Amino acid sequence: MAGLPKLAVWKFSSCDGCQLSLLHCEDELLPLLGRIEIAYFPEATRTELDGPYDVSLVEGSVTTPEEAERIEAVRDRSEVLVAIGACATTGGIQALRNSADVDELARVVYAHPEYLDTLETSSPISAHVEVDHEIQGCPISRGQLLDTLLAILTGRRPNLPQSSVCMECKMLGTPCLMVTSGIGCLGPVTQAGCGALCPSYDRGCFGCYGPKELPNTAALAGRWSELGIPADAVARAFRTFTGNAPAFREESDRHG
Repeated sequence: MAGLPKLAVWKFSSCDGCQLSLLHCEDELLPLLGRIEIAYFPEATRTELDGPYDVSLVEGSVTTPEEAERIEAVRDRSEVLVAIGACATTGGIQALRNSADVDELARVVYAHPEYLDTLETSSPISAHVEVDHEIQGCPISRGQLLDTLLAILTGRRPNLPQSSVCMECKMLGTPCLMVTSGIGCLGPVTQAGCGALCPSYDRGCFGCYGPKELPNTAALAGRWSELGIPADAVARAFRTFTGNAPAFREESDRHG
């Protein structure tokens, strides 16, 4: 590899929060910059270097015909492509429209919907091109992002968690909200990574990091029902930030 590896950061339909997670690395980012060259990152620099790129970080979902074409071009120019965040890995909050009439939504929201050029669904990056790594979260964990970049640079596998948010609660000594307070929580079926932020403040997990490996959503939904939580509330809980992830979408549909 001649010179420093080239890093490109791309934005699709998203809020920019995951890109900001990279910028918020601050002190950790400075040593990393000595090992990579930022070739394309409009959020941080005007520099635009030609590809191909050694690593591309892609934030956001594919929601327009232009994005469907552009992700193909990004994939062709990238040796390693990493989808970062809930939008890129599941379709994000905008994928809530996948279960609705897009034309009707456009008429309600926009004064001139005839100017829109949108796809019927909002879909993750993996629905369009091959993805080498995925970092879940809304927004992503800075630690997971840095570890993934270092793993790629050193030729090892990223150390991404496979356990649930419940494990993080246990490590923090946070009592289970469902057991102690009867509060609905998606922690048992959600991938760790947030540090059990919401349960630490007596709020049930919202599933921001998406389904963990082999989530038993049916068992959790059954427990919610035992707690007296109505079916429509169960459906809404699974239909949020990562509601388009297959496991969450299917459980939501069973109750919606």
